[in-house]
Amino acid sequence: MTESNIPLEGEGIPFKAETQQLLNILVHSLYTEREIFLRELISNASDALARLDFVMLTDRDVHDPDIPPEIRIRADQDAGLLVIEDTGIGMTREELVDNLGTIAHSGAKAFVEAASESEQNLAEIIGQFGVGFYSAFMVADSIRVVSRSYRPDAESAAWMATGEDTYTLEAGGREKRGTEVRIHIKEDAREFLDESRLRQVVKRHSDFIQYPIYIGDSEEPANRQTALWRQSPREVEAEAYQEFYKQLTLDFSDPLLHTHMVVDAPAQMYALIFLAQDPQNLVFSPRKEPGLKLYARKVLIQEFCTELLPQYLNFFDGVVDSEDLPLNVSRESVQSNRVMALLKRLVTNKAIDTLRELGQTDPEKYTNFWETYGQRLKEGVAIEQDQPEKLFPLLRFHTDQELDGWTSLDEYLERADPDQESIYYFLGEDPGAVRYNPHMDAFRQAEIEVLVLTDPVDPFMLMQLREYEGKSLTNVAEADLPESEAAPEEAQDETPSLEPEQTADLIVRFKNLLGDRVEDVRTTDRLRRSPARLVNPEGAPDQTVQRVYRMMDKEFEMPKKVLELNPKHRILRALGNLPPNDPKFDLVAEQLYANTLLVEGLHPDPASMVERIQDLITGLLDSDAE
Repeated sequence: MTESNIPLEGEGIPFKAETQQLLNILVHSLYTEREIFLRELISNASDALARLDFVMLTDRDVHDPDIPPEIRIRADQDAGLLVIEDTGIGMTREELVDNLGTIAHSGAKAFVEAASESEQNLAEIIGQFGVGFYSAFMVADSIRVVSRSYRPDAESAAWMATGEDTYTLEAGGREKRGTEVRIHIKEDAREFLDESRLRQVVKRHSDFIQYPIYIGDSEEPANRQTALWRQSPREVEAEAYQEFYKQLTLDFSDPLLHTHMVVDAPAQMYALIFLAQDPQNLVFSPRKEPGLKLYARKVLIQEFCTELLPQYLNFFDGVVDSEDLPLNVSRESVQSNRVMALLKRLVTNKAIDTLRELGQTDPEKYTNFWETYGQRLKEGVAIEQDQPEKLFPLLRFHTDQELDGWTSLDEYLERADPDQESIYYFLGEDPGAVRYNPHMDAFRQAEIEVLVLTDPVDPFMLMQLREYEGKSLTNVAEADLPESEAAPEEAQDETPSLEPEQTADLIVRFKNLLGDRVEDVRTTDRLRRSPARLVNPEGAPDQTVQRVYRMMDKEFEMPKKVLELNPKHRILRALGNLPPNDPKFDLVAEQLYANTLLVEGLHPDPASMVERIQDLITGLLDSDAE
């Protein structure tokens, strides 16, 4: 701006844009919390101090070179004044017009038109409008800015506005370098004249500004200044992490784990994330919803940012800070862009790597993690569209050989025969059911370990977890046990069986009894301890898909099952020897069918078995009495 264009002393100078309309948009559309104004003014003061630091790297010929860099906030309740003062680079009269008139030359009119005409969220259309300073009008009747530039020959100047259509300029009368923003607070915003409220806002939004912030007459800074996450991890003691975690979460226990990131490329980012040992310890935590604290250059932007981790990892707590983060005009939310996507990828990968490392180095601690948070990771496998396989090594399972313990897929494969082509699993509703499930007969006989999956989320997880390390995951209910995986003595099983004619007759009697309740009845050589089992007919959806449809309440008609009989089992041999029309046949055959429904979790009315079981018991006792 040339000297001829500088407004005259005290003259009402019109803004070059529809300030009232723009301020209305800012106050009512972009800023959801009025306390944000203080964060904006502190951030501006910090920027002014940082710019002075840069100048003084090469130039000591500045006004007041020895005064310390600081930000002071003073409140005068009687006068209704709030003052925010810094000892930064300051502004000349011309710079006051340029900087506080940013609205006038940064396209505010275009912004207002875009905001009025667009149906988009404002955060998606705003750009570099530089209107953070004007957020102060949310709480101000008027604002007076007095500034003295760092340049030795500069004179102090003052800028004043009330939010109307004009502002004024006049001599400032300030001797000290820096800027003072004097806000006359509205009646309904007098809470910001209370020092405890000011400290609360500073603590929440500006705690890690690198320059000291003093409130009132206190000579003790209200902010911590040192951001732990910006330090080198090699320089931070374990106790410092624990102390920071407890301040962050109000959890009295140490965290289960933490990870500290300092990244220069592909984006400059700092992160420090924690995992609570027990979520129930967080009852007093200020974190009332998922999300990490998001900072830009140590200024809090979002208190609960959910865009930095996928939903299934939202049990992590902590902070992320980036120098490369583009912000919208209000700093309350970040623009959706490649930088945020990059930050999410970096933080997510680090969280997953940290969990994987914990599982390898401290299995006992990982077991504590898994029993608390494991179901979230299973949900992650079910919903993750971007390489769900990165979560597979984190999964843990019970097995039929250790129902109370946990094993990883890697550990399962280490114990398996190298020639075993599949990872076998049992899908049920109760871990204990694996002991009685007829599908397990051949696997027990061959001493093949089987994963036990009984969580409601497991069928959804299995839709994506189809193979691991080249081994397909196979349901024991649908598996054909390869000969190479069978026990040698299986081929030498000499248990007596029904004669072929008896077997054929037994099948006919079962078919007549069960009718259209089953698709078919046939014999099988897969059973050992169990007399019968149900399997899917050819072409039917597998058990996993059927469970998913049932749990989603889809209109899904369960396909009729095939009943397979073990002709070598003593119960079937006894049934085959019963004479025609013996009433015991129907009782026993019905109970056998009910048992197969029960172990599959398909019985519609288990209580209905009671009367039949009592009849069987009566018959047994009567025969013993004879």
